[in-house]
Amino acid sequence: MEYIKQRLSAIYGESEAQKIWTSLKGKLLKAKQTHHKERKQRWDERDVVLITYSDQFQEEGKPTLATFEKVFDRYLADNFEIVHLLPFYPYSSDDGFSVMDYKKVNPIAGDWGDIEKLSKKTRIMFDYVCNHISAKSDWFKEYIKGNPEYADFFTEMDQDTDLSAVTRPRPTPVLTKFKLEDGTEKYIWTTFSEDQIDLNFKNPFVLLKMIDVLLFYVEHGAEYIRLDAVGFMWKEVGSTCIHLEKTHQIIKLFRDIVEEVAKGTVIITETNVPHEDNISYFGNGSDEAHMVYQFPLPPLVLYTINRGNGSALTQWARNIQPAGDDTTFFNFLASHDGIGLNPIRGIIPEEEILALVSELKEEGAKVNYKKNPDNTQSPYEINVTYLDALNKRSDDDDLRMKRFLSAHSILLSLQGVPAIYIQSILGSRNDHDGVAKTGMNRSINRQKYRLEEIEAELTKPSTLRSKIYRELTNIIQIRKAEHLFHPDVPMEVLEKGEKIFALTRGTDSRESLTIIHNIANEPVDVELSGEFINLMTGEDLTFINIVTLDPYQFLWLKSSN
Repeated sequence: MEYIKQRLSAIYGESEAQKIWTSLKGKLLKAKQTHHKERKQRWDERDVVLITYSDQFQEEGKPTLATFEKVFDRYLADNFEIVHLLPFYPYSSDDGFSVMDYKKVNPIAGDWGDIEKLSKKTRIMFDYVCNHISAKSDWFKEYIKGNPEYADFFTEMDQDTDLSAVTRPRPTPVLTKFKLEDGTEKYIWTTFSEDQIDLNFKNPFVLLKMIDVLLFYVEHGAEYIRLDAVGFMWKEVGSTCIHLEKTHQIIKLFRDIVEEVAKGTVIITETNVPHEDNISYFGNGSDEAHMVYQFPLPPLVLYTINRGNGSALTQWARNIQPAGDDTTFFNFLASHDGIGLNPIRGIIPEEEILALVSELKEEGAKVNYKKNPDNTQSPYEINVTYLDALNKRSDDDDLRMKRFLSAHSILLSLQGVPAIYIQSILGSRNDHDGVAKTGMNRSINRQKYRLEEIEAELTKPSTLRSKIYRELTNIIQIRKAEHLFHPDVPMEVLEKGEKIFALTRGTDSRESLTIIHNIANEPVDVELSGEFINLMTGEDLTFINIVTLDPYQFLWLKSSN
């Protein structure tokens, strides 16, 4: 374990690291001796992730995890090898991301027995909300009381400190004023909201506490661990306070720890930033995150289908370098958050981004804004279900499905591990009532369901939900059965004209996939020759020079030579 001690020294210096090393070493030795669920040592083509809340489905008088398990068994288990359970801990705001107690299960959801039961049926991704904790947590309450153990757990700052260089993900102030029980007023660092208090990782005892949480999650079945808002962990006045070197060192330490105590555990960083910053969290390819979220993908696919032009998506995808032997991309189109815009700044002209935002607002989407250093605001996130983002309210359901399925064909065919949000597999529309109820724009894409109501829609063949569920399930099953969709199989993006997005997957010419999408609302001819098996239908097909694709049609073609 000497390399872990060296990592600590790189963060704090040798003398400060020594203060927690003995305690940490004991925790690691104990964790190694604890029986862990056997972990898969490598991702493959069968790994498709479901993103969901633990209280997504509800029944009167029953813990929501028990109800989720029913829905999972009946409709989802065959499709998803991994379930990302969004924060299921007691919380005070932000739909779970203001955690009050890292080691408890929200009583509404159930208890650790329910988590363990589900973990026997699927691998689970836990959210590790490592940057901040609730203002209503015991840790912060003890700080307010003046408990010396917690005196340096949070970042105090003089209110007049120049923090103009700090990257702001929200329009709220960096510092929030709190009054301690002795009457003292303190200004505390709050990156996201006044209810989400940033932890002070300059204090090594804070890191020790959070490593204890990490080990607790591994012990309780976490096989994938998502590091939420991780880019903001380390603060240095005068800097942007995002992506700092000490932040990278802490993530590397987390990887060192999980590989020491439970090899096969996957570390995923959530950093909604431009591509070059995002992939920096791969480190050297074997020492930091195993996966990073592919944040440009959701807005790029939306822009592509909205405009009927795949040039930007093609150019971006052609320039993506392979992740490496020990890393891969975590691909998604929709999540519990909105569709982030910052990752496509520099890829799409700003005027085009603003035009897209304006058009979607006209169609009922909500928009969140960030504060710029000059006190102006820019849109950073579109809040909308992905189904409604791709379509106008006046479109018919047949057109809705075509666009939606084409977008998900892109997601499922790209190199990496794909993740699908629960609202997408359910074919959900914008929840304006939810926004009115909570006052939060993000509620538009976070609707919860009574079990009997959602089952009635899913089992009635004529509903849009049922049609989307069946069609998307079929695509997922075909993807999982084809070894050429393994995340490590190389990808080449093809130039086939602005109305086409096409790629190949394969290791040699004898066995490969050719995947073609018409992303326009008109028939398009594509140059293509050869003998193929259509994976969607099982048909043998021969093309000589040209194939014509209907609007939004896509083909998954396996070479048959």
